[in-house]
Amino acid sequence: MRRTAGLLLTLPLLLVVACSSSTKATSPATPTASSVAPTVPAPVTEAAPMPTLSGGGFGSKATITIPEGAPSGQFVVNTVSEGERSTVNKGDWVTVNYTAKDWTTGKDLPSSYDAGGKPQLYQAGAGQLVPAFDQSVIGKKVGSRLLVVAPPAAAFGSQGNAELGVGPGDTVVFVLDIMESVPADSTLSGTMTQPPPTLPQVKDNGKAAPTITIPPGQAPPTDLQQAVLIKGEGKQVKAGQTLVVQYTGVLWSNGQQFDSSWSHGGAQALQIGTGSVIEGWDKGLVSQTVGSRVELVVPPALAYKEQGKDAVPPNATLVFVIDILEAV
Repeated sequence: MRRTAGLLLTLPLLLVVACSSSTKATSPATPTASSVAPTVPAPVTEAAPMPTLSGGGFGSKATITIPEGAPSGQFVVNTVSEGERSTVNKGDWVTVNYTAKDWTTGKDLPSSYDAGGKPQLYQAGAGQLVPAFDQSVIGKKVGSRLLVVAPPAAAFGSQGNAELGVGPGDTVVFVLDIMESVPADSTLSGTMTQPPPTLPQVKDNGKAAPTITIPPGQAPPTDLQQAVLIKGEGKQVKAGQTLVVQYTGVLWSNGQQFDSSWSHGGAQALQIGTGSVIEGWDKGLVSQTVGSRVELVVPPALAYKEQGKDAVPPNATLVFVIDILEAV
């Protein structure tokens, strides 16, 4: 539920495809795609010469050693170690830690394992990031470490990336650790605890949006109400993190649904605790745990106030049921 860009949740700014004329959509630690995508060669599993790895294994920063000689020019996706969890499919929300090095210059590039770094969360195969990230993870298992040799067409093209220090036409080597994968149709399951009778009741519908029933004759609350319907056992949500959520929202006044992730592609990514969503979400989701289903009753002052928004009328109290699937 974005506060400033309509009702649909949208991707965090760091995942937006970068344009050569803009610096706002890029970050020194974010491998965004070029605005003009060259033809990407089909990946192979090995091509001489190959970089070698040392240092820690999966889940730790790798040391990449560049071999003698020029790169082969092929797009290499080599499974260094295979995980034992689910397979990443196109459209899944995948969380990847990475180490990177410019083959052409021998320079180490920013890594998610560096101080202040964080994993990259994106939708596999959606074209938001360079092909070295976007395509390499599809068909691989969570828990796998991949060695990716990305020629310019699978990395930063003929423009390079000045913020990362990658020159035009450089080949880049990535080591990708696939930490998590969340299918877009994911929902939470488990025994639900109903909220108090003065709050809307919720019926689970499996892979469909939950049904929310407003208590008849009950005046809407004037302050934020929270109820944990399923208590997750994952990590605690912190302000500034990006969440992957399924959600549905209805109006207290008549129970009419005005927005739902089930209606526009499934699980959505959003940043929490930074003012990029309505205040009721910032207040109600920070400190919850991953794996939780939460009901929020949001008064107008913490939602769209007297202005309203699209299908939300002025001074509307909103009711949400939110599944917290991941936090990065």
